Amino acid sequence: MALAGHEDMGRLPHVRFWKTTRFDLSLERPLVMGIVNATPDSFSTSQPLSSPAEVIAHAQVLLNEGADILDVGGESTRPGAQPLTHGEEWLRIAPVLDELLRWGKPLSVDTYHPQNMQKALDLGVDIINDVWGLRQPHAMQTISSSQCGVCMMHMHAEPTTMQIHPMQEDVIEALTTFFQTQLQLTDQHQIARNRIVLDPGIGFGKKVSQNFHILKFQKLLLQFDLPLMVGWSRKSSLGHVTGLDVSQRLIPSIAAAVLAMERGAGILRVHDVAHTVAARAVWLASV
Repeated sequence: MALAGHEDMGRLPHVRFWKTTRFDLSLERPLVMGIVNATPDSFSTSQPLSSPAEVIAHAQVLLNEGADILDVGGESTRPGAQPLTHGEEWLRIAPVLDELLRWGKPLSVDTYHPQNMQKALDLGVDIINDVWGLRQPHAMQTISSSQCGVCMMHMHAEPTTMQIHPMQEDVIEALTTFFQTQLQLTDQHQIARNRIVLDPGIGFGKKVSQNFHILKFQKLLLQFDLPLMVGWSRKSSLGHVTGLDVSQRLIPSIAAAVLAMERGAGILRVHDVAHTVAARAVWLASV
């Protein structure tokens, strides 16, 4: 994609509220989404969370640290991860959702299984965060029958192979084409635009250079007048350019988060909530 002639794309999206099941979330400042992983191979914490009680306790910590949204996931989508059945995923996340819904805070579910989308929506969750961007059979119909918020992420290929054969085409062009296609479909299914957030999918089937190209030209993705959710937290691309292990990537993660905010991100999906909230406060004081 030619980058000339896009001077007007640096504007913020017109949508200033993200409409979800129970909340209209203001986007006057970037929102911090805390990652609550009920997976045995998560790097959300120094040690895997092996029981629903431990996952719930971690969610309470993130909320106390200032998370605006909690995002619960039961299946790892890191490169090479093996998929779960929808039943296996539901067994991991159901008891967590039951408790977190009682807290009266915005709650997201990270799932691409339409069966679990529907079960979560029946419970009353606010947001479906779908790494497949509503491309699984029946996912679009499931979202259209609800009033939830939805995050549509771009992923090249699928988790077991996405980094073995990463995308080769121009990444901004590919993202633009993908979002155009999916938004045409959401329009056809009468999913209101004020329910939708877009995620460029940092690390999902992209080379290191492509991930940083997205960060550099992130403002071009504001052309859709929709909020952007960005997830740089602890990603391997940060380790590639710094040489730091995943447990040492706090500072690079915060640096990427601040740059993402500067370039128009409306939601930051992170592991380190307290530090991100502090960085956001500094950024807000300067704008």
